[in-house]
Amino acid sequence: MINDVLQDADSRMHSTLSVLEDDLAGMRTGRASTGLVEKLMVEYYGNPTPLFQLASISVPEPQTISIRPFDKGSISIIEKAIRDSDIGLMPNSDGINVRLNIPPLTQERRKDLVKRVGKRLEESRVAIRNIRRSAMDMLKELEKEKMISEDEQRNAQDKVQELTDKYIEKVEEIGKRKEHEIMEI
Repeated sequence: MINDVLQDADSRMHSTLSVLEDDLAGMRTGRASTGLVEKLMVEYYGNPTPLFQLASISVPEPQTISIRPFDKGSISIIEKAIRDSDIGLMPNSDGINVRLNIPPLTQERRKDLVKRVGKRLEESRVAIRNIRRSAMDMLKELEKEKMISEDEQRNAQDKVQELTDKYIEKVEEIGKRKEHEIMEI
């Protein structure tokens, strides 16, 4: 029972970390990255579809993202989705590929992005703490129902706290890496 609670908490915390990494991958830095556009939703035949399912995305040069649609007729809707998104890039098309040129970030934009990263990190920390609270409540409930002893509950709560500390530390590492990436010129 205790192992189930710990495994569930670990799994949920790991998922929170994965979501954070995906979100930050889509955040613009001074360098081109496929993560910037691959999850962009494109209205394809009436269905919102992630761009990576409609096209081959690559980074041929450090400041350029190249998008080659599998269906040449979808170029205009891909361009529209990019223009309507909040990534702030203008697509250029040659009829076969859509190219995105990544301009260098201004210092002000870098600071704004670092603030957004900080906000996203705090959301992840809160999510991890909520998972911890949920696990602690489950352990208290098990002890209250006499399914585990008080000592087992205390030991398990210590393990949940260790797990929480480990994941909070990972959030911090991810955040430092992303902030460094953004501030790098």
